[in-house]
Amino acid sequence: MTSSHSFETPTETEARRANRSWWDLDADDYQDEHGAFLGDVDFVWCPERLREADARLLGPVPGKKILELGAGAASASRWLRREGAHPVAIDLSAGMLRHAREAEGRSGVRVPLVQADAMALPFADDSFDIVCTAFGAIPFVADSGAAMREVARVLRPGGSWVFSITHPMRWVFWDEPDETGLLARNSYFDRSPYVERDEDGVVSYLEQHRTLGDRIRELVTAGFVVRDLVEPEWPADHDQIWGQWSPLRGRLFPGTAIFVCDLPKP
Repeated sequence: MTSSHSFETPTETEARRANRSWWDLDADDYQDEHGAFLGDVDFVWCPERLREADARLLGPVPGKKILELGAGAASASRWLRREGAHPVAIDLSAGMLRHAREAEGRSGVRVPLVQADAMALPFADDSFDIVCTAFGAIPFVADSGAAMREVARVLRPGGSWVFSITHPMRWVFWDEPDETGLLARNSYFDRSPYVERDEDGVVSYLEQHRTLGDRIRELVTAGFVVRDLVEPEWPADHDQIWGQWSPLRGRLFPGTAIFVCDLPKP
């Protein structure tokens, strides 16, 4: 992993290109490693194993039109469809959507799949009752404030926007799941993105950091009211390591933040 500090900050175009390429190339490995945990028809919010079936952060979903951003293999959308909702799953990566189609074949649950950019959603204003994502889109775009405004555009007044991201506190620590990942090394207030580049200096992976306060300001500016901020605790019986998420770290500090927001009616 290399730092971006010796280069100019990547543009939104570079970020989009890198993210599409990364997830296309990584889709098979990602599903091999995490597909069983996520399931074909399940809505898992985070590595802490919080499920929408238990948390009900979206509220009642039967009959609701729901957009899942950064849907990956769209297991959450298929779960929503089985619950009686009318979901649409979008993702930037054709590789991830290929896995979504394969999972449709295995499960028999079909939802509309759209390859699209969260920064320019191909839907009319006021199209959805709920927009949601589990770790999709928001951490990877340079102007996440603009993404929040785009979500607000396609939401109906009175609708909800619920999304999970890596807890901003985790930016302080490197990603090791063992004891070495307990040492604070980075400034929480350094918004420089984490960037990996190939041997030619081309951006191959990019992830953005914003503080909790940044996220709140993005949401308020977009017109949202924050109803809850959920920080899932690590279950005592959960011993699976997922990247930087581990029982050791999970029992000491949060790894996921889930924002539950509403778009008020005029």
